[in-house]
Amino acid sequence: MYLDVTDLRDFYLTPLGQIVRRILLHRLRARWRHVEGQTVIGLGFATPYLGAFRGEALRVGAFMPMQQGALAWPHDSDRQAVLVEEDDLPLPDSSVDKLLAIHCLEAAERVGPVVREMWRVLAPQGRIILVVPSRASMWARFDTTPFGNGRPYSRGQLERILREAGFTPTEWGSALYVPPFERLFLLKWATGFERVGAQVSSRLGGVTIVEAKKELLAPVATRQRVRMRLGSFVPAQTAGGRVGRTKEKVE
Repeated sequence: MYLDVTDLRDFYLTPLGQIVRRILLHRLRARWRHVEGQTVIGLGFATPYLGAFRGEALRVGAFMPMQQGALAWPHDSDRQAVLVEEDDLPLPDSSVDKLLAIHCLEAAERVGPVVREMWRVLAPQGRIILVVPSRASMWARFDTTPFGNGRPYSRGQLERILREAGFTPTEWGSALYVPPFERLFLLKWATGFERVGAQVSSRLGGVTIVEAKKELLAPVATRQRVRMRLGSFVPAQTAGGRVGRTKEKVE
């Protein structure tokens, strides 16, 4: 079950949430250094990370699942946040160059259809990155952070899910070796935890990060889908900044 979008937003406003964002963003940018002229989409709650690609990518969009709700984003320009069905994205086939799924798979009702939908919208030479809680980590055992909610995964489970959906994993990694506690002395040493933890064992990391490419021979069922032009994302707008969960079709 998805956390409410306001809970996710509030976590990233905390000192621990800011450390998480800094650590994960460093890992993401190390893998996606150049996105000029590309379409970058985040699925789940990816807005803390998507801002780094604005002004560089051709298009950036935040796709937030109906069960989670959506927040208006960004705040300084036209809205690029869209409320979606997690397994029925309002995009044409092969239209996304980079897709980041974070705070997504661990809460998805049906993981297989969600990952197959990623396959459908990803361009032939595109890449996806999944960031999911690690089953063996301390982070998965404490529900005081978003990574302690929902279903954690082992590397073997993730690999099976990806391959069944037509993806080939190309690079694996882990992050969040710092304990998931709001303790100032721990947060001050977060960089040291990351450096030492990565050398000791990837199993200690709070999240698994996997990048994968699309295999073109994967079977995908044909379905009737809603389409939208990539040039203009449907904005998430309410007076309070949060979109409700009433489904609205995009023509």
